[in-house]
Amino acid sequence: MKYVISLVLAVAMAASAFASPGAHGPNGEHLDGPAGTASTGTAPRVETFSEAFELVGQLSGGELSVMIDRYETNEPVLNGQLEVEYKGVKAAAKFHPDMGDYAIDDEKFLKALATPGKHALLFTFIAGEESDLLEGTLEVTAPAAAVHQHTSAWKWLALGGALALSITVLMWLRRNKKNKVTI
Repeated sequence: MKYVISLVLAVAMAASAFASPGAHGPNGEHLDGPAGTASTGTAPRVETFSEAFELVGQLSGGELSVMIDRYETNEPVLNGQLEVEYKGVKAAAKFHPDMGDYAIDDEKFLKALATPGKHALLFTFIAGEESDLLEGTLEVTAPAAAVHQHTSAWKWLALGGALALSITVLMWLRRNKKNKVTI
């Protein structure tokens, strides 16, 4: 009976090697890549600042979402007007008061930004009597589906070892059952 328990434990350990999150963060991003490299699971971002404003934008969820703060105080700048230009194409952002961000959802503009590469963006921002031009680069890596692989030699080795152990234990139990050895 104790050998059956050992068999069950061996199979459970092998299964857990496949079910565990491994080297992934909470959003599926790879944590086991070389330090300082962009993760393929991370949404493309742009960050820039001027003397007056700082801007952080993220390309995800079918939009370019942009947060704008005052550079000196980090105070959010709400209800302004934002326009983004890329290769001569301009798109106006809509302010979302519930999220405090400025979002661009123009399909043609987003399709151009979604292509892999470095995209130089020019942001024109107007808030009351203040206005500013901010330049930033949005870097988009290759599509995640093209580079994302979940094969690991250690996982296959663990599965193979558990399978070999299971077969060995089953053969031993079968042989001892024929010899009528009591456990």
